[in-house]
Amino acid sequence: MASSTEGLVPITRAYLARYYDKYPFPPLSDDVSRLSALLRSMSEDLLKESAATPSESILLHEADSPPPHKTDENLWKNREHIEEILFLLDKCQWPKLLKQHSTAEDSEIAAALGDLQVQLKNTLRMLESFQSKNADSVFNTVMTYMPQDFRGTLIRQQRERSERNRQAEVDALVSSGGSIREQYALLWRHQMGRRRQLAQLGSATGVYKTLVKYLVGVPQVLLDFIRQINDDQGPMDEQRQRYGPSLYSLTNMVLSIRLFLLLSWRRFEARKLQKDDFAILEQAVNVYTSEFVRFLKFIGEVFANSPFLISAEVAGAAETRKNDDYKETIIPAGKTYEVSLSVESVNSYIAWDFSLVQGTISMDIGFTVEYISSSGETRLILPYRRYESDQGNFSTCLAGRYKLIWDNSYSTFFKKGLRYKVDVVPPVVETSLPVA
Repeated sequence: MASSTEGLVPITRAYLARYYDKYPFPPLSDDVSRLSALLRSMSEDLLKESAATPSESILLHEADSPPPHKTDENLWKNREHIEEILFLLDKCQWPKLLKQHSTAEDSEIAAALGDLQVQLKNTLRMLESFQSKNADSVFNTVMTYMPQDFRGTLIRQQRERSERNRQAEVDALVSSGGSIREQYALLWRHQMGRRRQLAQLGSATGVYKTLVKYLVGVPQVLLDFIRQINDDQGPMDEQRQRYGPSLYSLTNMVLSIRLFLLLSWRRFEARKLQKDDFAILEQAVNVYTSEFVRFLKFIGEVFANSPFLISAEVAGAAETRKNDDYKETIIPAGKTYEVSLSVESVNSYIAWDFSLVQGTISMDIGFTVEYISSSGETRLILPYRRYESDQGNFSTCLAGRYKLIWDNSYSTFFKKGLRYKVDVVPPVVETSLPVA
């Protein structure tokens, strides 16, 4: 059964503000701003050795620009920069002189680079896990309030299909030699696509347009919430106001680390990385990884407990919502009951949800699905079985007529009260989504 939303209202910015008052984020270490500024100053010194290359200029422009406004975009940016730093820390990317361990100091630096890799890899894994769990949590929270019938099943299937398609896109890009920057540009487009799909679910547009008439019974309060969840001035902006500045500082810091390492590697022969310079880089990585992990753990707790819909106790007494889009019929003893559906397109879904009405003495009924060809030939789609209740769907391989049959012919004395809902959902075609 779906969770009741009777009497609930979506969270407001004022309500979230009171909630976030209970979760003040302890300030970042002063070392974050100090080391970021120091690394940037060291990068400026390196640029005096030689002018920036085109790729360095792109990174310099990003370093001179404000971090992204959105929380999740900052998280993706941190993930991208960590991967780029790990790429530079890979031994095959080291400057030739460092690979040769020309001096004892070079050997010491080379040995210490492995420790930095371990720290950054652990941070990356934690960030990936955080993003995955958070995405699942939001989707599952929304689905908790969806009618627990074929509509919820189709939405879950659509999400799984979309995620498979997205992963295939990433795999194809990697296989073709796409850069880390290109991979993360694609991953962010995917993230924006997820946002749009959530909003489309709320308004029954886009990929969910074909489901619009099937969303009858979806609580309006839920649709209102998922339409507004990502509005720039909506409730989530309170979250950005509270916790954004700390995250922006961490985004700047990891970008400063990457910029310094990139410039240093390409100018190593002209200006070798000195032990004191490396000590600053090492300290910066230590501070960044510890503070970023602290932020993730904190914000993970905030997200886990954050309300989406205000509780019934807050909003007022709830009344039971009656879902009246089911039909009921009586199937006499020794008889069957059939529903015929016309399917115009292959890859449509035929969906059903049924149960026996309470009070029926014998609590099971036979059920099967058949396909009827234009010539009248019958083909079994779903084998006969007896159920107390069932919910399911399948994708059609053929257009034409399908018959859903409930069988009470084996009963000599007892009629059956059947409560059911069946429908044909046209193919849900996912279209490419533009980036805002």
